Amino acid sequence: MNRTWKQIILLIAVAFALTALWITGCIVDKQKHIENRILSVEKSLRPAMHVQGQPVPAMSLLERMKHHKVPGVSVAVINNGKVEWEKGYGVSEAGSQDSVTSQTLFQAASISKPVTAFGALRLVEQEKLVLDDPVNDRLVTWKIPDNAFTKQEKVTLRRLLTHTAGLTVHGFPGYTVNEEQPTIVEILDGQKPANTPPIRVDQVPGSGWRYSGGGYTVAQLLINDVTGQPFAEWMKSAVLEPVGMESSTFEQPLPPEKAARAASAHRSDGNVIPGKWHVYPELAAAGLWTTAGDLCRFAVAVQKGVIGDSGLITRKTAEAMLTPGPGNWGLGPAVSESVENRTFSHGGGNEGFRCQLYAYVEGGRGAAVMTNSDHGSDLAAEILRGIASVYDWPSYRSQSVETIDIPADSLKSFTGDFRYNLQPQLSFKVTVKGGQLHVSSPPVGELDLVPVSKTEFVQLDNGYRITFLSDEYGAFTRMKAVPFESSMELTFTRKERIH
Repeated sequence: MNRTWKQIILLIAVAFALTALWITGCIVDKQKHIENRILSVEKSLRPAMHVQGQPVPAMSLLERMKHHKVPGVSVAVINNGKVEWEKGYGVSEAGSQDSVTSQTLFQAASISKPVTAFGALRLVEQEKLVLDDPVNDRLVTWKIPDNAFTKQEKVTLRRLLTHTAGLTVHGFPGYTVNEEQPTIVEILDGQKPANTPPIRVDQVPGSGWRYSGGGYTVAQLLINDVTGQPFAEWMKSAVLEPVGMESSTFEQPLPPEKAARAASAHRSDGNVIPGKWHVYPELAAAGLWTTAGDLCRFAVAVQKGVIGDSGLITRKTAEAMLTPGPGNWGLGPAVSESVENRTFSHGGGNEGFRCQLYAYVEGGRGAAVMTNSDHGSDLAAEILRGIASVYDWPSYRSQSVETIDIPADSLKSFTGDFRYNLQPQLSFKVTVKGGQLHVSSPPVGELDLVPVSKTEFVQLDNGYRITFLSDEYGAFTRMKAVPFESSMELTFTRKERIH
Protein backbone atom coordinates (compact mmCIF):
# COMPACT_ATOMS: atom_id res chain seq x y z
CA MET A 1 0.00 0.00 0.00
CA ASN A 2 1.49 3.34 -1.04
CA ARG A 3 1.87 6.31 1.26
CA THR A 4 -1.12 8.23 -0.18
CA TRP A 5 -3.59 5.43 0.57
CA LYS A 6 -2.23 5.06 4.11
CA GLN A 7 -2.79 8.79 4.66
CA ILE A 8 -6.38 8.55 3.34
CA ILE A 9 -7.16 5.59 5.59
CA LEU A 10 -5.66 7.41 8.56
CA LEU A 11 -7.74 10.52 7.80
CA ILE A 12 -10.93 8.40 7.56
CA ALA A 13 -10.13 6.72 10.88
CA VAL A 14 -9.54 10.10 12.53
CA ALA A 15 -12.81 11.42 11.07
CA PHE A 16 -14.73 8.43 12.43
CA ALA A 17 -13.15 8.85 15.84
CA LEU A 18 -13.95 12.57 15.94
CA THR A 19 -17.54 11.89 14.84
CA ALA A 20 -17.94 9.26 17.56
CA LEU A 21 -16.59 11.70 20.14
CA TRP A 22 -18.94 14.42 18.89
CA ILE A 23 -21.96 12.09 19.06
CA THR A 24 -20.98 10.95 22.55
CA GLY A 25 -20.56 14.56 23.63
CA CYS A 26 -24.00 15.45 22.26
CA ILE A 27 -25.59 12.55 24.13
CA VAL A 28 -23.84 13.53 27.36
CA ASP A 29 -24.83 17.20 26.93
CA LYS A 30 -28.44 16.24 26.24
CA GLN A 31 -28.54 13.99 29.30
CA LYS A 32 -27.08 16.76 31.48
CA HIS A 33 -29.67 19.16 30.09
CA ILE A 34 -32.49 16.76 31.03
CA GLU A 35 -31.00 16.17 34.49
CA ASN A 36 -30.88 19.93 35.05
CA ARG A 37 -34.51 20.19 34.03
CA ILE A 38 -35.45 17.44 36.47
CA LEU A 39 -33.62 19.27 39.28
CA SER A 40 -35.41 22.48 38.32
CA VAL A 41 -38.81 20.78 38.46
CA GLU A 42 -37.99 19.26 41.86
CA LYS A 43 -37.46 22.70 43.38
CA SER A 44 -40.04 24.66 41.39
CA LEU A 45 -43.42 23.37 42.54
CA ARG A 46 -46.02 26.11 42.44
CA PRO A 47 -49.24 26.94 44.34
CA ALA A 48 -52.47 27.41 42.43
CA MET A 49 -52.52 31.11 43.28
CA HIS A 50 -50.16 33.76 44.58
CA VAL A 51 -50.65 37.29 45.84
CA GLN A 52 -50.37 39.89 43.10
CA GLY A 53 -47.11 41.84 43.22
CA GLN A 54 -45.32 39.17 45.21
CA PRO A 55 -42.93 36.53 43.78
CA VAL A 56 -44.46 33.17 42.92
CA PRO A 57 -43.42 30.82 45.73
CA ALA A 58 -41.15 27.99 44.54
CA MET A 59 -41.52 24.84 46.63
CA SER A 60 -39.48 21.65 46.98
CA LEU A 61 -41.05 18.38 45.81
CA LEU A 62 -39.77 16.40 48.80
CA GLU A 63 -40.91 19.08 51.25
CA ARG A 64 -44.38 19.18 49.69
CA MET A 65 -44.61 15.38 49.85
CA LYS A 66 -43.98 15.65 53.57
CA HIS A 67 -46.48 18.51 53.91
CA HIS A 68 -49.24 16.54 52.16
CA LYS A 69 -48.30 13.23 53.86
CA VAL A 70 -47.81 11.53 50.50
CA PRO A 71 -45.34 8.62 50.82
CA GLY A 72 -44.65 8.02 47.11
CA VAL A 73 -44.85 9.83 43.78
CA SER A 74 -44.16 8.87 40.16
CA VAL A 75 -43.58 11.63 37.58
CA ALA A 76 -43.06 11.53 33.80
CA VAL A 77 -42.75 14.33 31.25
CA ILE A 78 -43.45 14.42 27.51
CA ASN A 79 -41.34 16.81 25.44
CA ASN A 80 -40.96 17.03 21.67
CA GLY A 81 -43.32 14.11 21.19
CA LYS A 82 -41.40 11.67 23.42
CA VAL A 83 -41.25 10.67 27.06
CA GLU A 84 -38.25 12.77 28.04
CA TRP A 85 -37.92 11.44 31.57
CA GLU A 86 -39.69 9.43 34.26
CA LYS A 87 -38.71 9.20 37.91
CA GLY A 88 -39.97 7.97 41.27
CA TYR A 89 -39.81 9.71 44.65
CA GLY A 90 -40.35 8.52 48.21
CA VAL A 91 -41.40 5.02 49.20
CA SER A 92 -44.03 2.59 47.98
CA GLU A 93 -45.31 2.11 51.54
CA ALA A 94 -44.99 4.37 54.57
CA GLY A 95 -42.41 3.06 57.02
CA SER A 96 -40.72 0.82 54.47
CA GLN A 97 -37.40 1.21 52.65
CA ASP A 98 -38.88 0.27 49.26
CA SER A 99 -38.16 3.27 47.06
CA VAL A 100 -40.59 4.30 44.34
CA THR A 101 -38.97 3.90 40.93
CA SER A 102 -40.14 4.59 37.40
CA GLN A 103 -41.37 0.96 37.32
CA THR A 104 -43.48 1.12 40.50
CA LEU A 105 -47.14 0.46 39.75
CA PHE A 106 -49.95 2.77 40.89
CA GLN A 107 -53.68 2.55 40.38
CA ALA A 108 -54.67 4.93 37.58
CA ALA A 109 -58.27 5.00 38.84
CA SER A 110 -60.43 7.00 36.42
CA ILE A 111 -57.57 7.53 33.97
CA SER A 112 -58.57 3.97 33.02
CA LYS A 113 -61.47 5.58 31.13
CA PRO A 114 -59.60 7.34 28.29
CA VAL A 115 -57.42 4.23 27.84
CA THR A 116 -60.62 2.17 27.58
CA ALA A 117 -62.06 4.70 25.13
CA PHE A 118 -58.96 4.32 22.95
CA GLY A 119 -59.61 0.57 22.84
CA ALA A 120 -63.29 1.05 22.01
CA LEU A 121 -62.35 3.41 19.17
CA ARG A 122 -60.03 0.77 17.75
CA LEU A 123 -63.06 -1.53 17.56
CA VAL A 124 -64.97 1.24 15.78
CA GLU A 125 -62.20 1.48 13.19
CA GLN A 126 -62.32 -2.30 12.78
CA GLU A 127 -66.07 -1.90 12.12
CA LYS A 128 -66.93 -4.13 15.05
CA LEU A 129 -68.69 -1.24 16.82
CA VAL A 130 -70.49 1.88 15.61
CA LEU A 131 -70.36 5.04 17.72
CA ASP A 132 -73.99 6.04 17.21
CA ASP A 133 -75.75 2.66 17.16
CA PRO A 134 -77.69 1.52 20.26
CA VAL A 135 -75.31 -0.57 22.39
CA ASN A 136 -78.14 -2.95 23.26
CA ASP A 137 -77.92 -4.15 19.65
CA ARG A 138 -74.43 -5.54 20.38
CA LEU A 139 -74.69 -6.46 24.07
CA VAL A 140 -75.22 -10.20 24.53
CA THR A 141 -74.57 -11.07 28.19
CA TRP A 142 -76.83 -8.32 29.55
CA LYS A 143 -79.02 -5.50 28.24
CA ILE A 144 -79.64 -1.98 29.50
CA PRO A 145 -83.20 -2.13 30.85
CA ASP A 146 -85.59 -0.05 28.77
CA ASN A 147 -87.74 2.61 30.42
CA ALA A 148 -89.47 5.90 29.62
CA PHE A 149 -86.11 7.64 29.06
CA THR A 150 -84.75 5.08 26.57
CA LYS A 151 -87.97 5.22 24.55
CA GLN A 152 -87.03 8.78 23.57
CA GLU A 153 -83.32 8.22 22.90
CA LYS A 154 -80.95 5.25 23.02
CA VAL A 155 -77.70 4.62 24.82
CA THR A 156 -74.88 4.62 22.27
CA LEU A 157 -71.14 4.07 22.52
CA ARG A 158 -70.51 7.76 21.85
CA ARG A 159 -72.75 8.66 24.76
CA LEU A 160 -71.08 6.12 27.04
CA LEU A 161 -67.63 7.53 26.29
CA THR A 162 -68.70 11.18 26.67
CA HIS A 163 -70.76 10.72 29.87
CA THR A 164 -73.98 11.72 28.12
CA ALA A 165 -75.78 8.35 28.19
CA GLY A 166 -77.97 9.28 31.17
CA LEU A 167 -76.61 6.38 33.24
CA THR A 168 -76.26 6.37 37.01
CA VAL A 169 -73.38 5.58 39.42
CA HIS A 170 -70.66 8.22 39.47
CA GLY A 171 -67.83 6.05 40.78
CA PHE A 172 -66.85 2.92 42.68
CA PRO A 173 -65.31 2.40 46.16
CA GLY A 174 -63.69 -0.92 45.23
CA TYR A 175 -63.45 -4.01 47.41
CA THR A 176 -60.98 -5.04 50.06
CA VAL A 177 -58.61 -7.80 49.02
CA ASN A 178 -60.46 -10.28 51.26
CA GLU A 179 -63.97 -9.47 50.03
CA GLU A 180 -65.88 -11.53 47.50
CA GLN A 181 -65.68 -9.91 44.07
CA PRO A 182 -68.89 -9.41 42.08
CA THR A 183 -69.24 -10.26 38.40
CA ILE A 184 -69.72 -7.43 35.95
CA VAL A 185 -73.43 -8.32 35.58
CA GLU A 186 -73.87 -8.23 39.37
CA ILE A 187 -72.29 -4.77 39.35
CA LEU A 188 -74.57 -3.60 36.55
CA ASP A 189 -77.65 -4.87 38.39
CA GLY A 190 -76.47 -3.80 41.85
CA GLN A 191 -76.78 -7.37 43.17
CA LYS A 192 -74.69 -8.66 46.06
CA PRO A 193 -71.79 -8.83 46.52
CA ALA A 194 -71.76 -5.57 44.49
CA ASN A 195 -71.49 -2.53 46.79
CA THR A 196 -73.02 0.04 44.43
CA PRO A 197 -76.60 0.60 43.21
CA PRO A 198 -77.90 -0.73 39.88
CA ILE A 199 -76.61 1.08 36.81
CA ARG A 200 -79.71 2.44 35.10
CA VAL A 201 -80.80 5.21 32.73
CA ASP A 202 -82.55 7.91 34.75
CA GLN A 203 -82.45 10.79 32.27
CA VAL A 204 -82.90 10.99 28.51
CA PRO A 205 -79.70 9.77 26.78
CA GLY A 206 -77.97 12.65 25.04
CA SER A 207 -79.85 15.32 27.02
CA GLY A 208 -76.90 16.40 29.15
CA TRP A 209 -73.50 15.63 30.63
CA ARG A 210 -73.12 13.74 33.91
CA TYR A 211 -69.98 11.85 34.88
CA SER A 212 -70.74 8.13 35.04
CA GLY A 213 -68.39 5.31 35.90
CA GLY A 214 -71.46 3.17 35.41
CA GLY A 215 -71.47 4.06 31.72
CA TYR A 216 -67.90 2.83 31.33
CA THR A 217 -68.83 -0.42 33.07
CA VAL A 218 -71.44 -0.94 30.33
CA ALA A 219 -68.66 -0.23 27.80
CA GLN A 220 -66.52 -2.88 29.51
CA LEU A 221 -69.20 -5.52 29.00
CA LEU A 222 -69.74 -4.31 25.43
CA ILE A 223 -66.06 -4.89 24.62
CA ASN A 224 -66.22 -8.33 26.26
CA ASP A 225 -69.25 -9.32 24.19
CA VAL A 226 -67.98 -7.95 20.87
CA THR A 227 -64.45 -9.34 21.08
CA GLY A 228 -65.30 -12.62 22.80
CA GLN A 229 -62.31 -12.03 25.10
CA PRO A 230 -61.97 -10.96 28.73
CA PHE A 231 -61.61 -7.20 28.86
CA ALA A 232 -58.11 -7.23 30.43
CA GLU A 233 -56.75 -9.63 27.81
CA TRP A 234 -58.17 -7.72 24.88
CA MET A 235 -56.97 -4.34 26.17
CA LYS A 236 -53.49 -5.79 26.66
CA SER A 237 -53.24 -6.99 23.05
CA ALA A 238 -55.10 -4.10 21.40
CA VAL A 239 -53.89 -1.10 23.42
CA LEU A 240 -51.31 -1.63 26.17
CA GLU A 241 -48.75 -3.64 24.18
CA PRO A 242 -49.02 -1.67 20.88
CA VAL A 243 -48.75 1.64 22.73
CA GLY A 244 -45.68 0.46 24.66
CA MET A 245 -47.33 0.39 28.09
CA GLU A 246 -45.23 -2.61 29.09
CA SER A 247 -45.69 -2.23 32.84
CA SER A 248 -49.46 -1.74 32.70
CA THR A 249 -52.33 -4.16 33.26
CA PHE A 250 -56.09 -4.19 33.74
CA GLU A 251 -55.86 -7.44 35.70
CA GLN A 252 -57.80 -7.33 38.97
CA PRO A 253 -56.82 -8.70 41.44
CA LEU A 254 -53.23 -7.87 40.59
CA PRO A 255 -51.10 -10.96 39.74
CA PRO A 256 -48.39 -11.75 42.35
CA GLU A 257 -45.47 -10.85 40.05
CA LYS A 258 -46.92 -7.36 39.50
CA ALA A 259 -48.14 -6.97 43.09
CA ALA A 260 -44.49 -7.25 44.16
CA ARG A 261 -43.76 -3.87 42.56
CA ALA A 262 -47.02 -2.09 43.37
CA ALA A 263 -47.31 0.91 45.64
CA SER A 264 -49.55 0.61 48.69
CA ALA A 265 -52.55 2.92 49.08
CA HIS A 266 -52.63 5.45 51.93
CA ARG A 267 -55.24 7.55 53.69
CA SER A 268 -54.83 11.32 54.08
CA ASP A 269 -53.26 10.80 57.51
CA GLY A 270 -50.48 8.70 55.98
CA ASN A 271 -51.74 5.30 57.17
CA VAL A 272 -51.77 2.30 54.82
CA ILE A 273 -55.18 1.02 53.72
CA PRO A 274 -55.86 -2.47 55.17
CA GLY A 275 -54.80 -5.06 52.60
CA LYS A 276 -52.57 -2.42 50.91
CA TRP A 277 -55.15 -1.48 48.24
CA HIS A 278 -58.67 -2.08 47.02
CA VAL A 279 -59.65 -4.33 44.12
CA TYR A 280 -61.71 -2.87 41.26
CA PRO A 281 -63.57 -5.35 39.05
CA GLU A 282 -64.97 -2.25 37.28
CA LEU A 283 -61.92 -2.46 35.02
CA ALA A 284 -62.89 0.04 32.31
CA ALA A 285 -63.84 2.71 34.84
CA ALA A 286 -61.13 2.27 37.46
CA GLY A 287 -59.06 -0.91 37.06
CA LEU A 288 -55.79 0.08 35.36
CA TRP A 289 -52.48 -0.42 37.19
CA THR A 290 -49.72 1.57 35.49
CA THR A 291 -46.80 3.98 35.78
CA ALA A 292 -46.50 7.68 35.05
CA GLY A 293 -44.25 6.84 32.12
CA ASP A 294 -46.80 4.45 30.62
CA LEU A 295 -49.56 7.05 30.95
CA CYS A 296 -47.35 9.47 29.03
CA ARG A 297 -46.75 6.82 26.37
CA PHE A 298 -50.52 6.56 26.01
CA ALA A 299 -50.79 10.35 25.64
CA VAL A 300 -48.06 10.29 22.97
CA ALA A 301 -50.05 7.65 21.04
CA VAL A 302 -53.05 9.98 21.05
CA GLN A 303 -50.88 12.93 19.97
CA LYS A 304 -49.43 10.86 17.13
CA GLY A 305 -52.94 9.96 16.06
CA VAL A 306 -53.74 13.63 15.57
CA ILE A 307 -50.84 14.06 13.13
CA GLY A 308 -51.57 10.75 11.39
CA ASP A 309 -48.51 8.98 12.79
CA SER A 310 -50.10 6.56 15.26
CA GLY A 311 -50.52 3.35 13.34
CA LEU A 312 -53.24 2.50 15.88
CA ILE A 313 -56.00 5.03 15.24
CA THR A 314 -56.58 7.32 12.26
CA ARG A 315 -56.30 11.08 12.34
CA LYS A 316 -60.09 11.34 11.97
CA THR A 317 -60.66 9.12 15.00
CA ALA A 318 -58.05 10.94 17.08
CA GLU A 319 -59.65 14.29 16.28
CA ALA A 320 -63.08 12.91 17.19
CA MET A 321 -61.63 11.68 20.48
CA LEU A 322 -60.38 15.20 21.29
CA THR A 323 -63.37 17.24 20.09
CA PRO A 324 -65.12 18.91 23.05
CA GLY A 325 -68.77 18.09 23.58
CA PRO A 326 -71.08 18.69 26.55
CA GLY A 327 -69.12 19.33 29.72
CA ASN A 328 -65.98 19.91 27.61
CA TRP A 329 -65.63 16.16 27.31
CA GLY A 330 -64.30 14.22 24.36
CA LEU A 331 -64.45 10.49 23.68
CA GLY A 332 -62.63 9.52 26.87
CA PRO A 333 -60.69 12.53 28.16
CA ALA A 334 -61.69 16.01 29.22
CA VAL A 335 -60.64 18.47 26.51
CA SER A 336 -60.11 22.23 26.42
CA GLU A 337 -61.91 24.62 24.14
CA SER A 338 -58.78 26.66 23.44
CA VAL A 339 -58.00 26.70 19.71
CA GLU A 340 -54.36 27.76 20.11
CA ASN A 341 -53.39 25.43 22.97
CA ARG A 342 -55.73 22.46 22.91
CA THR A 343 -55.28 20.04 25.80
CA PHE A 344 -56.65 16.70 26.90
CA SER A 345 -56.54 15.42 30.45
CA HIS A 346 -58.02 13.14 33.07
CA GLY A 347 -57.67 12.79 36.81
CA GLY A 348 -57.99 9.66 38.88
CA GLY A 349 -58.98 8.89 42.46
CA ASN A 350 -59.26 5.36 43.83
CA GLU A 351 -59.08 4.55 47.53
CA GLY A 352 -55.59 5.68 48.57
CA PHE A 353 -54.44 6.75 45.09
CA ARG A 354 -54.64 10.11 43.30
CA CYS A 355 -53.17 10.86 39.86
CA GLN A 356 -53.35 13.26 36.93
CA LEU A 357 -52.59 13.10 33.19
CA TYR A 358 -52.32 16.37 31.26
CA ALA A 359 -51.16 16.78 27.66
CA TYR A 360 -51.32 19.17 24.72
CA VAL A 361 -52.92 18.04 21.48
CA GLU A 362 -50.23 19.70 19.39
CA GLY A 363 -46.54 20.23 20.10
CA GLY A 364 -45.76 16.93 21.83
CA ARG A 365 -45.91 18.17 25.42
CA GLY A 366 -47.47 16.81 28.60
CA ALA A 367 -46.92 15.02 31.89
CA ALA A 368 -48.35 12.49 34.33
CA VAL A 369 -48.16 12.39 38.11
CA MET A 370 -49.21 9.41 40.23
CA THR A 371 -49.39 9.33 44.04
CA ASN A 372 -50.23 6.68 46.63
CA SER A 373 -52.33 8.85 48.94
CA ASP A 374 -55.88 10.16 49.28
CA HIS A 375 -54.23 13.56 49.73
CA GLY A 376 -52.20 13.39 46.54
CA SER A 377 -54.34 15.57 44.24
CA ASP A 378 -53.02 18.88 45.54
CA LEU A 379 -49.43 17.64 45.34
CA ALA A 380 -49.95 16.37 41.77
CA ALA A 381 -51.29 19.78 40.76
CA GLU A 382 -48.30 21.54 42.37
CA ILE A 383 -45.90 19.26 40.49
CA LEU A 384 -47.67 19.90 37.17
CA ARG A 385 -47.46 23.64 37.75
CA GLY A 386 -43.74 23.23 38.44
CA ILE A 387 -43.35 21.32 35.16
CA ALA A 388 -45.35 24.02 33.37
CA SER A 389 -42.98 26.65 34.74
CA VAL A 390 -39.76 24.83 33.82
CA TYR A 391 -40.98 23.72 30.36
CA ASP A 392 -42.69 27.07 29.66
CA TRP A 393 -46.15 25.65 29.06
CA PRO A 394 -48.82 28.21 28.14
CA SER A 395 -51.23 26.78 30.73
CA TYR A 396 -51.25 25.12 34.16
CA ARG A 397 -49.58 28.18 35.66
CA SER A 398 -49.96 29.78 39.08
CA GLN A 399 -52.47 32.64 38.92
CA SER A 400 -52.06 35.98 40.67
CA VAL A 401 -54.87 37.36 42.83
CA GLU A 402 -55.33 40.75 44.45
CA THR A 403 -56.21 40.42 48.11
CA ILE A 404 -57.95 42.84 50.49
CA ASP A 405 -57.96 43.28 54.28
CA ILE A 406 -60.99 42.28 56.34
CA PRO A 407 -60.89 42.83 60.13
CA ALA A 408 -60.91 39.64 62.17
CA ASP A 409 -64.11 40.69 63.96
CA SER A 410 -65.91 40.96 60.61
CA LEU A 411 -64.81 37.46 59.63
CA LYS A 412 -66.99 35.97 62.38
CA SER A 413 -70.11 36.62 60.31
CA PHE A 414 -68.96 33.94 57.83
CA THR A 415 -68.41 31.19 60.39
CA GLY A 416 -70.62 28.14 60.62
CA ASP A 417 -71.17 24.49 59.81
CA PHE A 418 -72.06 24.31 56.11
CA ARG A 419 -73.50 21.16 54.52
CA TYR A 420 -73.56 20.23 50.84
CA ASN A 421 -77.14 20.35 49.59
CA LEU A 422 -76.97 17.07 47.62
CA GLN A 423 -74.87 15.16 50.18
CA PRO A 424 -75.51 16.44 53.73
CA GLN A 425 -72.68 14.28 55.09
CA LEU A 426 -70.25 16.45 53.11
CA SER A 427 -69.54 19.43 55.34
CA PHE A 428 -67.33 22.51 55.53
CA LYS A 429 -66.69 23.92 59.00
CA VAL A 430 -65.74 27.61 58.76
CA THR A 431 -63.99 29.26 61.72
CA VAL A 432 -61.62 32.16 62.41
CA LYS A 433 -58.11 30.97 63.20
CA GLY A 434 -55.05 33.18 63.62
CA GLY A 435 -56.88 36.19 62.22
CA GLN A 436 -57.81 34.30 59.04
CA LEU A 437 -60.90 32.50 57.85
CA HIS A 438 -60.26 28.77 58.18
CA VAL A 439 -62.09 25.84 56.57
CA SER A 440 -61.98 22.25 57.81
CA SER A 441 -63.42 19.54 55.57
CA PRO A 442 -62.69 15.81 55.15
CA PRO A 443 -62.50 16.00 51.31
CA VAL A 444 -60.09 18.95 51.13
CA GLY A 445 -58.40 19.02 54.55
CA GLU A 446 -57.50 22.21 56.43
CA LEU A 447 -57.59 25.44 54.43
CA ASP A 448 -56.56 28.98 55.35
CA LEU A 449 -58.45 31.46 53.19
CA VAL A 450 -57.47 34.95 52.05
CA PRO A 451 -60.11 37.51 51.02
CA VAL A 452 -60.24 38.81 47.43
CA SER A 453 -63.51 40.71 47.97
CA LYS A 454 -65.90 41.37 50.85
CA THR A 455 -67.60 37.99 50.31
CA GLU A 456 -65.11 35.96 48.25
CA PHE A 457 -62.08 34.06 49.54
CA VAL A 458 -59.42 31.81 48.00
CA GLN A 459 -57.02 29.19 49.25
CA LEU A 460 -53.67 29.98 47.64
CA ASP A 461 -52.14 26.49 47.59
CA ASN A 462 -54.97 24.60 45.88
CA GLY A 463 -56.93 27.49 44.37
CA TYR A 464 -60.29 26.74 45.98
CA ARG A 465 -62.56 29.76 45.59
CA ILE A 466 -65.30 30.20 48.20
CA THR A 467 -68.07 32.78 47.98
CA PHE A 468 -70.52 33.50 50.81
CA LEU A 469 -74.13 34.35 49.96
CA SER A 470 -76.49 36.24 52.27
CA ASP A 471 -80.23 35.98 52.79
CA GLU A 472 -82.72 38.87 52.81
CA TYR A 473 -81.66 39.70 56.36
CA GLY A 474 -77.97 39.96 55.49
CA ALA A 475 -76.94 36.72 57.19
CA PHE A 476 -74.49 34.50 55.31
CA THR A 477 -76.52 31.32 55.06
CA ARG A 478 -75.02 29.74 51.94
CA MET A 479 -71.56 29.14 50.54
CA LYS A 480 -70.38 28.31 47.01
CA ALA A 481 -67.14 26.35 46.57
CA VAL A 482 -65.42 26.13 43.18
CA PRO A 483 -62.23 24.05 42.68
CA PHE A 484 -59.31 25.65 40.83
CA GLU A 485 -59.82 26.05 37.06
CA SER A 486 -63.10 24.16 37.23
CA SER A 487 -66.65 24.92 36.15
CA MET A 488 -67.97 22.63 38.90
CA GLU A 489 -69.81 24.60 41.57
CA LEU A 490 -70.87 23.13 44.92
CA THR A 491 -73.45 24.94 47.03
CA PHE A 492 -73.47 24.52 50.82
CA THR A 493 -76.11 25.65 53.30
CA ARG A 494 -75.25 26.74 56.83
CA LYS A 495 -76.83 24.40 59.34
CA GLU A 496 -75.28 25.78 62.47
CA ARG A 497 -73.64 29.06 63.42
CA ILE A 498 -70.26 28.84 65.16
CA HIS A 499 -69.73 31.55 67.80
